[in-house]
Amino acid sequence: MRVFVKSFGCSTNQADGSVLAGCLYHAGYLIVDSVSDADVVVYNTCAVKGPTEDRVVVALRRISSEKRLVVVGCLPLIDRGRIEDAVRFDGLAGPAVGKGIVGIVDRVAKGEKVVAVQEHLGNRPELSLPRVELNPAVSVVPICYGCLGSCSYCCVVFARGRLRSCRVEEIVRRVEGDLDRGFVEFWLTAQDVGCYGKDVGVNLAQLLKSVCAIRGDFKVRVGMMTPSSAVCDLEELALAFDDEKIFKFLHLPVQSGDDEVLGTMSRPYSVGDFKKVVDRFRASFPRVTLATDVICGFPGESREAFGRTLSLVEQVRPDVVNVSKFYARPGTAATKMQRDFVSSDEIKRRSKMAGSLARKIVSEKNRDWVGWKGPILVDEMGKVDGSWVGRNSAYRPVVLKSAESLLGKTVIVEVVRSFHTFLEGRIVRQGA
Repeated sequence: MRVFVKSFGCSTNQADGSVLAGCLYHAGYLIVDSVSDADVVVYNTCAVKGPTEDRVVVALRRISSEKRLVVVGCLPLIDRGRIEDAVRFDGLAGPAVGKGIVGIVDRVAKGEKVVAVQEHLGNRPELSLPRVELNPAVSVVPICYGCLGSCSYCCVVFARGRLRSCRVEEIVRRVEGDLDRGFVEFWLTAQDVGCYGKDVGVNLAQLLKSVCAIRGDFKVRVGMMTPSSAVCDLEELALAFDDEKIFKFLHLPVQSGDDEVLGTMSRPYSVGDFKKVVDRFRASFPRVTLATDVICGFPGESREAFGRTLSLVEQVRPDVVNVSKFYARPGTAATKMQRDFVSSDEIKRRSKMAGSLARKIVSEKNRDWVGWKGPILVDEMGKVDGSWVGRNSAYRPVVLKSAESLLGKTVIVEVVRSFHTFLEGRIVRQGA
């Protein structure tokens, strides 16, 4: 029987999707590349934001009734009612079902309707499960599931639950095995990598040291961490980042530049904590790529509070700014703040202002890289035939042209042009 698997959303969900495909393939199913070729369609969903949920629902509704449809991931736990009202499905389950997907698809293939939303709650798939990776150069390694936060706007906790960390030795074995299989770049991912290990008596810095001690030529990208988790082990974390195997890339979502708004968001840190982490990393790594996230129009955000967010962005000058509009998600504390809701027109206005400022700063920061020469690791094919995308030590994307396959190779480049979202380079020579 032929199965098509597609994942939406974050890198953890993408990792879950590769396990779903791997377990199904291992069980004897044929994994195909398109919905049209499939007998069973498995959609691994995301519902972190309202527009994301809308796009996923539209995609689900496009699946022909001739196909068996299995819906898994975060959406069934975040907004199950909407799926039941709007989507024809044959199977329904939550995120990170791991090898449980085989039993679900087996039953659906026999004509049974399966609803197993509660059966896999708190699941943490073993890192040794079979996988079908989308990128033969990049291994996405979930180091933990769930988090320790209780942000008033976040619905993901309803789907992912509380923190469950993998053991250091389990992660090390996974990296060693994938390195032997030819992977050269490893994404250590989670909802909040900074809280890794708090439930098993270790921390992220210790994990990074153990991973970097593995022999071999590879790079590590550390995923998103909240300022509260980063500031707790700041010195040890900055020292761990000093290893040449780690990309100097810091994803640190601030969400607001106003401490009162952060309090209403139930974000357990201050603007000062955020700046402390940024300052410490920039002291050791002046060209570190700083990515941050900003939410516009959170309930109770005054124009003055939003102005403080813009001022923070101007002051800190991040290299990447992900600007989001506030959307009330089902079941969250923020939905009860309706008296303080900011109008949709005002949210759009603020989002436009933040986006414009972010684009200006990011474009200026990218121009600073023109003329830079050094090694990049090519980790994906470009959007145009004959183009490739590589990452320098600060995880900056550099686009190259080459008739030769460069995937997984290290090449020396010179950056010749900059754009808003990437740099353009020319190959100086191959090999580090």
